[in-house]
Amino acid sequence: MNEPWWKRAVVYQIYPRSFADATKSGVGDLAGIRGRLDYLSWLGVDAIWLSPFYRSPMADFGYDVSDYCDVDPLFGTLQDFDALLADAHAANLRVIIDWVPAHTSSQHPWFLEARASRDAPRRDWYVWRDPGPDGALPNNWAAAFVDGPAWTLDEATGQYYLHSFLPEQPDLNWENPAVRGAMHDVLRFWLERGVDGFRADVVHNIGKDPGLASIDPEQAHIPHCVFNDAPITHEYLREIRKVVDEYDDRLILGEVTLSTERILPYYGRSDELHLSFNFPPLFRRWAADRWRRSIGDTIRVLDANGAWPTWVLSNHDVARHRTRYGSEARARAAAVLLLSLRGTPFMYMGEELGLEDAAVPGSRVVDPGGRDGCRAPLPWTREAPHGWGEQPWLPFPPEPERRNAESLRDDDGSILHLYRRLLAARRASAALQCGTLELVDAPEGCVAYRRAADGDERRVAINFSGERMPFAGDGWIVEVASDGAGEGSVLEDALAPDRAVLLRRS
Repeated sequence: MNEPWWKRAVVYQIYPRSFADATKSGVGDLAGIRGRLDYLSWLGVDAIWLSPFYRSPMADFGYDVSDYCDVDPLFGTLQDFDALLADAHAANLRVIIDWVPAHTSSQHPWFLEARASRDAPRRDWYVWRDPGPDGALPNNWAAAFVDGPAWTLDEATGQYYLHSFLPEQPDLNWENPAVRGAMHDVLRFWLERGVDGFRADVVHNIGKDPGLASIDPEQAHIPHCVFNDAPITHEYLREIRKVVDEYDDRLILGEVTLSTERILPYYGRSDELHLSFNFPPLFRRWAADRWRRSIGDTIRVLDANGAWPTWVLSNHDVARHRTRYGSEARARAAAVLLLSLRGTPFMYMGEELGLEDAAVPGSRVVDPGGRDGCRAPLPWTREAPHGWGEQPWLPFPPEPERRNAESLRDDDGSILHLYRRLLAARRASAALQCGTLELVDAPEGCVAYRRAADGDERRVAINFSGERMPFAGDGWIVEVASDGAGEGSVLEDALAPDRAVLLRRS
């Protein structure tokens, strides 16, 4: 197949603070990731995406960047990154890194200069507005992660600055060509080092309505970044794409937190994003009608219009799907679903272990957005402290003495081995990698579809219900089953509760 690598790949997200701790400091690091590349190769993923590791005061744990072109000492050095990149490439693993274009840290030298005076050379690198009458806010936009407005008054200069997230994360002014040029240079810095692509954080937020108009007062309590969808953003994205296209075979993936219909324009005419996250399915409950609709909508809106879909069940911003769905059986069935859909799947570190969110006592809560539970450290070994320093930065997920990489690797019936079988099956099948997807008839409570390409064909069936469901096997062989039962045999004419199967012709 001549499809680009990112269409065929399965991407594994790594939250560096919580993946692997080489220094035994209690915080994950780049050397820790490098030391676990053999695990990722064994598992069978094709690429890794690293959440931010740049210099940062860590008000938002790396998404408040104070230097885009250096590694925070917490995680290592640039040399550590180069060594990780080289070893990953030697292991045939692509490396995608986070890029945070919409805002910087309030400690970034650009912002420190900008707030020095109204006449500062970089004043216009950020978004400033005078107070209204009686000191009124410039508009009614709300910030994410804080219970308050998206504006903070800078007492020294008497103007408000815009921050769509924390006050420590001032929004960049992408109307300024100098800002765009500086951010393009950041991309080139990492592209020259050899990275394979970028996940662009909240990229739909780089453009703003020039009038900064207030929104519907009834929705003013919702963070403005949820609504932001300024047409000028597409011009900026075309410029970004040109920079990425200066280098062969690189990817720009966007975090666009909009509806499926509003995501489509962010692909442009193959001149904006290569890929965009499609988040509505991420928030679907475990129900056949909801998932049938999500799959159908994604194929109809994105795929049918030339936009390659993405699929994700968990990430560093939401509760893990094992926690949301309520059982390991459902988490196993969801693995079959994720890795058999048409599009690029994104796994979140630890989902292959069936991890749940950690219970984090109040004394150890650190995240302003309440996301500590899904960011808990990944347990590697049976014995405490499970491959980490004596006191990891967050508590472990439940049952780390049982649900760890070492124990589950030794158990052929574990969810870890289910993921490995699914990844191997996907890699071996043209139908699963880039083939068509057609929803087919299934009993209420089930979802079924056909994947096909170049004479290769697979069928997938997922029982979302808690009841045994009739399902005609028609002589198809179970290639992978979420519970491991019956693999290599003809499918029975029924599906057990919360069970999913990947089928091949006999």
